[in-house]
Amino acid sequence: MKTDRTETIDWAALRSAAHAVAGRAYAPYSRLRVGAAALTADGRTVVGCNVENASFGLTLCAECGLVSALHAAGEESEAQPRLVAVSVVAGDGEPLLPCGRCRQLLLEAGGPSLLVGTAGGPRPLAELLPAAFDSADLSARRG
Repeated sequence: MKTDRTETIDWAALRSAAHAVAGRAYAPYSRLRVGAAALTADGRTVVGCNVENASFGLTLCAECGLVSALHAAGEESEAQPRLVAVSVVAGDGEPLLPCGRCRQLLLEAGGPSLLVGTAGGPRPLAELLPAAFDSADLSARRG
């Protein structure tokens, strides 16, 4: 699915930034280095890489680092989605799809229209995370 917004995103630059940061990943256990780079609504690029831990459950995905960096910068309004496009790659530079946990994390940082770079081209996050649980669900179900 291509939109005008897709046409204006420099996917090669995002993928290159993700590949560069993958080289800085801390992955001594799996040896799978992962990098993520995203474009914000105000034109900034934020990056993150995976950080493993001997207690495997504490491992942080690259997307976690990216969203953390986004919030640490704190330059955009809380009212609007911040990310407009994201590229996640392995250490070899080839695209990886975010895991389910990270798709949920990216939903709050970019919304369902966030474009995710895939091997087949950009796709809206809503296609990769159908029927997502979001803040509206949380609000509606509070007791």
